[in-house]
Amino acid sequence: MNQMKIGKFIATLRKEKNMTQEQLGEKLGVTNKTISRWENGNYMPDVEMLSLLSKEFGVSINEIISGERIATEDFKEAADNNLVTALDNSSFTLKEKIAFFKKKWLREHIATIVLCIITWIGLVAMLALKLRGRNAYALLGAISSTLGILFYVVLYNRMMVFVEDLAYRAVPDKRTETKEP
Repeated sequence: MNQMKIGKFIATLRKEKNMTQEQLGEKLGVTNKTISRWENGNYMPDVEMLSLLSKEFGVSINEIISGERIATEDFKEAADNNLVTALDNSSFTLKEKIAFFKKKWLREHIATIVLCIITWIGLVAMLALKLRGRNAYALLGAISSTLGILFYVVLYNRMMVFVEDLAYRAVPDKRTETKEP
């Protein structure tokens, strides 16, 4: 999809209706700046807006995405090309999904991760005390640090379950699929 071409086409359609960006924005429920961004090719209208633009200007969504009016005989080919382009631009690889969901999980659990880091620092401090002969503090530090490490292992396992559940959600599992009669 060529955003510049789509933007110019939206501007052409708007001008054919003798509308300003502000008037079109009011009809669609967006600002004139949003219309300007579409027309300059900086942003693409979302699916809902494409539908509203299509109705407003009396053209198909396929024509808007193509950035031009399409003759009837070329319509199917343009639709196929637009669909392939949209799918290519919107699909993520499994590796990208896993990286995304790992980051998401880490952001949501930052406080817990900080707690694990503090316990690791405690482990290092307690080992230093043990080396200096303060065994009671060292034992307390070793216990808390061991709990911290165990806590981290459990958290990491939970993160991987979270990531796998979301990353593989769209991939059908042949073992669990049932055939309809």
